[in-house]
Amino acid sequence: MHFPSTSRTAQTLSVVCALTLATTLSSCSSDPDPATADDSTVNVLASFYPLQFVSERVGGPDVTVTNLTPPAAEPHDIELSPSAVRSVGEADLVVYLSTFQPATDDAIAAQSPPHVIDAMDAAGLTGDDDSLDPHFWLDPTRLAAVAHEVADTLGEMDPEHAADFESRADALDVELTALDAEYIETLEPCAGATLVTSHEAFGYLADRYGLVQVGISGIDPDAEPSPARLREVREIVERDDVSTLYFEVLVSPKVTQTLADDLGVQTDVLDPLESISDDQDDYLTVMERNLVALKDGLTCS
Repeated sequence: MHFPSTSRTAQTLSVVCALTLATTLSSCSSDPDPATADDSTVNVLASFYPLQFVSERVGGPDVTVTNLTPPAAEPHDIELSPSAVRSVGEADLVVYLSTFQPATDDAIAAQSPPHVIDAMDAAGLTGDDDSLDPHFWLDPTRLAAVAHEVADTLGEMDPEHAADFESRADALDVELTALDAEYIETLEPCAGATLVTSHEAFGYLADRYGLVQVGISGIDPDAEPSPARLREVREIVERDDVSTLYFEVLVSPKVTQTLADDLGVQTDVLDPLESISDDQDDYLTVMERNLVALKDGLTCS
């Protein structure tokens, strides 16, 4: 189902009305196949999980959402099959994050889908390709901004349901605002605490809640830390009385666990939410679990 392009219109969002809205989730798939989509709905293709979550919540029953990244897969280095590349051009709307997945960038350039949302702008990301931390969704306020961008674009594509898209975005904003407030309250005693992670995926979270991120590796999760970097992290852990090192669900914990064992400190999981594998989980439940891990593992006053 394709729609004519129209200019993006500014919308006034009502949070009060959203409090009473019942949100309905649409179906999703790990195997992009627009040919099987419901022709009566907008066919949305999200490039990885957080954008799938937002598209489902905002689109509700008026969209069909597929995900280019399979469940539990590492999205950074995803390679797209020819059929997946074709699906990019067949989608009514593609929601992606430029520079995060080069294969997706290439597919969009080659297929020229009719409507595209680059979360880079809506989330307010800045920096060059080498230094940019793409994990904006770990700051709920930035994810809320993307939700409103999705609602605006869907409303332009499907004016009949524009008010529904807007209301669902408002409802999600309410939930994300409540999550943000819970993080602020819970982590207030931890202001200035050192957060040691396996790689630097939590910069936006750290900035939002007053933590100091120290990555064993840099932005690239596959990069092996140098001996000099490991010595530097060891000194920081000892200096700041760090009690927990955090590793991730999609990256080998070997280096982090070995360093923790050498230092005699604990480890815990901090999920960067790049992908998701458990049908019982979603963005909100995983972020709640991350908050428990932070509260229990950080050195707080």
